[in-house]
Amino acid sequence: MTGMLDNLSILVTGAGGGIGSATALVLAGHGARLILTDVNAEAGEAATEAVKSAGGEAYFVPADLGSEEQIAGLVKATVDRFGRIDGAFNNAAVEQSNKPLDEISNEEWDRVIRINLSAVFLGMRYQARAMLAQGGGSIVNTASSLAQVGLAGASDYCAAKHGVLGLTRAGGADYGTRGIRVNAILPGITRTPMIKRLSEDPDLSSVFDRLRLRHSMGRFGEPHEIGESVAWLLSPQASFVNGAAIAVDGGYLSI
Repeated sequence: MTGMLDNLSILVTGAGGGIGSATALVLAGHGARLILTDVNAEAGEAATEAVKSAGGEAYFVPADLGSEEQIAGLVKATVDRFGRIDGAFNNAAVEQSNKPLDEISNEEWDRVIRINLSAVFLGMRYQARAMLAQGGGSIVNTASSLAQVGLAGASDYCAAKHGVLGLTRAGGADYGTRGIRVNAILPGITRTPMIKRLSEDPDLSSVFDRLRLRHSMGRFGEPHEIGESVAWLLSPQASFVNGAAIAVDGGYLSI
């Protein structure tokens, strides 16, 4: 039985995090060959070893997505290793400042926008150039439920993720007739190690109980569930999906 991503070469950013590492395992399970990257080398290496232990093919390339040179280098590394870049999952992000808008410093704002938005733009630019040269490809960006709604204390994060959604839709319009599909996923709250830790904190458990009820399925997502949606969007099975924002949020945005 062949996988829907058999022999496709895919770049995954933020691969050391909860969603990134789970998605890497899912993509490899569907047959993809992976270049994984993260600014946290220890976490990125662990994700790479997990893929290899499961029988997949993955290589780790450390990178700081605050650097355009290093972003370009990731695409080059993928093409150098596999001969092409069939897909990219632009997933890396940093958390919001957790402050009201008037208290966010220029430095805090610049950090969130640089990693969560500008790095996605730069990644797409170099990915698109390589994909145009080879005749096509697929790009999936991680946006968020907060790409469509607001949240107190997260104006920097919301602004960046709204921007990712705009980049996705415009990218789909730019390249839809040129063989490149560009789509975004909008995860709800997902049970990454960080969310597990916070939700089990007695001081925060009531907050997370309310957030859980905000999801119409009555639970948070699991990282592999996000990964399966990414795998489908990157695959030829999603051949007529372009410029889309796919909510993988357990109904968070439907209430």
